[in-house]
Amino acid sequence: METASLDLNLLRTFLAVYRSGSFTGAARLLGLSQPTVTTQMRALERQTGRELFERLPRGVAPTPVADELAARIAAPLDELAAVAGPTPPAGTGAEPVHLAGPAELLCTKALPALAPLVAEGVRLRVATGLTDPLLEELRAGRHDLVIATTRPRGRTLQAVALTDEEFVLVAAPVWAERLTGRRGAQGSEARPAAAQGPDGRPAAAQGGLDPAVLHGVPLVTYAEDLPVARRYWRHVFGRRLSRTAAVTVPDLRGVLAAVVAGAGFSVLPRYLCQDLLDSGVLVALLEPEDPPINTGFLVQRPGASDNPDVARVRALLLRAARDW
Repeated sequence: METASLDLNLLRTFLAVYRSGSFTGAARLLGLSQPTVTTQMRALERQTGRELFERLPRGVAPTPVADELAARIAAPLDELAAVAGPTPPAGTGAEPVHLAGPAELLCTKALPALAPLVAEGVRLRVATGLTDPLLEELRAGRHDLVIATTRPRGRTLQAVALTDEEFVLVAAPVWAERLTGRRGAQGSEARPAAAQGPDGRPAAAQGGLDPAVLHGVPLVTYAEDLPVARRYWRHVFGRRLSRTAAVTVPDLRGVLAAVVAGAGFSVLPRYLCQDLLDSGVLVALLEPEDPPINTGFLVQRPGASDNPDVARVRALLLRAARDW
């Protein structure tokens, strides 16, 4: 496709539509009205003589012609945007940085790490939610950066590994005592007998844990489909988890609070509960040599942002995550 004679503004708008997946999202990114974006894309399609996007009930899908055009112009346009003008210093009237991700990681790790930038005048607008909807909103221009629990597919977003979170099987000491067959703190009353291994000792006391001992213990989890617990069972025990949750809380901090109070057991990221494990308020029921680990990613749209504070927030998060 010949691109030398195509209007540069039309190409910029095309790339915004391609990356955001909708005319509305591109309009938001470019500060244009949606009808203007639509008009520009019709003009570009007339100039190229080819259909660039398939109109869908929600958004648009690029045609192979659009894929080819985006591959040719993305890098040059991004380089041009990077040198188009001087970068103002931090905190001098820049727009807020819109950051999104899991509520637990944002509140316990990301926001404390970003406090120095806020003190310097950087403004933040934080949203929480599940990864897939947040990535769609990122494509549409509603966020600048998203902490995602999975790597996004396709070429419309850029992702870099941020941190690894290790999952731990935990319970309050009262449940740990019952599961290991130990007596209570005063030694006066025996706890209910735990499931035994081949040598007659409680399974949890043998350096391992037979998941059968957890059968009568309430499960506290994030959602009804038990996403974290099911993954732990497959990875550590090599079997499918067949349980119904006793308590579901759509925030891992709520799960943690319920487990600390003695409601039952759960699987939690270590960063969220390490202090409580160290203090003995929580007990790790198992310490496998190969614990399940999930990698989190810091995701943004390709190209340099018009807001210089986005780069500052991104750089500080990447540095801080080395210690998470």
